[in-house]
Amino acid sequence: MDSDDVSDVEEIWKTFVPSASLLRIDPDDFAFRWRSATLCDMSIVRYSLTAEVHSRVQPEDQLFACRLVTADGVLRSRRSVIEPGMPWATDSTQVEAEWNGTAEVSALIFDRGRAQELARRITGDDLLSLRLTSVHPRSDAAARQWARAFDYLLNSAMSVDGDELIEAGLARHALTVVLSCFPSTFGSAIVRDGAGEGGATVSRALAYIDDNAHLPITVDDVAEAVHISTRGLQYAFRRSIDTTPTEYLRRVRLDGAHRDLRNAANDESVAQIARRWGFGNSSRFNNLYRQTYGRSAKETLEGG
Repeated sequence: MDSDDVSDVEEIWKTFVPSASLLRIDPDDFAFRWRSATLCDMSIVRYSLTAEVHSRVQPEDQLFACRLVTADGVLRSRRSVIEPGMPWATDSTQVEAEWNGTAEVSALIFDRGRAQELARRITGDDLLSLRLTSVHPRSDAAARQWARAFDYLLNSAMSVDGDELIEAGLARHALTVVLSCFPSTFGSAIVRDGAGEGGATVSRALAYIDDNAHLPITVDDVAEAVHISTRGLQYAFRRSIDTTPTEYLRRVRLDGAHRDLRNAANDESVAQIARRWGFGNSSRFNNLYRQTYGRSAKETLEGG
């Protein structure tokens, strides 16, 4: 929906997050655009809001993961400042946001009780008390993973068309992404689980990939580095973070190529940068790049 009525903002937002409140909103130059999808006791929301805004959220019965992108804004919890553009998550901690201008907000919102039930099924720990232990993501790589996953989830949810099986799969994927990207008791339960070393192994594998993605490593190399079989590594990744080592390695390399394209020297080409990050097929690289970043690699190179 699009709206120029200030009262719509808080009314719609409170439908999804009852604890949310708009402490101040200046109606001058006001613009509001909202997209959302609801599936299996969770909601996926993206909206843009142009105004001078001061807002607050403190979930009680929800688990809330969000990203706010704005050129002029401040985000803070009671204990720390949150960098605008970085995702954050809370299941009880109060977070306040202020901005003057346009902000784009992306959020994954879960019923806390249902999220705990799903987390127990994923870990096999029937006594798991699900709790986030920090509002901040584990790392910059985790923040990027969250942002990419959100775009995929929103686009997929918009085309589900009432298929309950697909909805359940998307909800599971959404929760797994949040609990993989943010510190929580879920991570401890994975480590305690029967495949428990798998959680620690995946953490070591993620770190190895992040540190070595610029080199011509393969999934076999990753498995050898963390002392596990390739098949075992694939199983551990799928169980712990609902992706594969190949997919994660590709995403990290795309991020590296994206960064180099934005900071390229005048004499560098797209093909050179793609090859540097292990993409020998230029056509495939360009397709993956456009799907991930919404523009061509050449446009990024020329635009900086």
